[in-house]
Amino acid sequence: MKKMNFLLGLFFSVVSLSLFGQSREAPASLPAMLTAERSRISTEKARLEAAFQSEDRACYKKFFVNNCLDEVNGRRRDGMADLRRQETSLNEQERKAKASDQIFRTEQKVSAEKQQEAAHRRVAARKDFDERMEREKQKEAGRAKSLGDEKTNSDAAAGRLMDSQTKASSRTEKQIAETEEARKFAERQQQAKERRERHD
Repeated sequence: MKKMNFLLGLFFSVVSLSLFGQSREAPASLPAMLTAERSRISTEKARLEAAFQSEDRACYKKFFVNNCLDEVNGRRRDGMADLRRQETSLNEQERKAKASDQIFRTEQKVSAEKQQEAAHRRVAARKDFDERMEREKQKEAGRAKSLGDEKTNSDAAAGRLMDSQTKASSRTEKQIAETEEARKFAERQQQAKERRERHD
């Protein structure tokens, strides 16, 4: 009986570890494995109970009925206690697997939220970068326009100054020409007067 208990315990430990190990990888297979293990325990209970009832009936045919029943009941308690321990251990493993799955799902959810937050941050950073680049382009265009306007204004001022100088020069030349004409006219008048005087 002890050897059978040891083997059942070893088998159950291996099954429990595999259940626990698979709970993160394949949570969908966990209920099927738990159901199979519970079914095995129920079958074992039914088999043991049938065997003990058979022994109980055999005890009633013996002379020392109570001693026989006490012995059968002792073995029944041991066998059923072992199966109850297996059920308790199975329940504990199921709770651990569920807790592990819950932790895993929470981690996945947090991880997904963090990934989403990181994606939002990347989009916001990209948008901010694009907006800054656009502002820089606008500033550069404004500076270029301002420089262009300054150059245009400067060119216009230089043109006006040149026109003014040309006009001033033209006026000066005209005044000189007029003065020269007036001098020549005065000379001709003087010469004509002198000729008239000589002629008279």
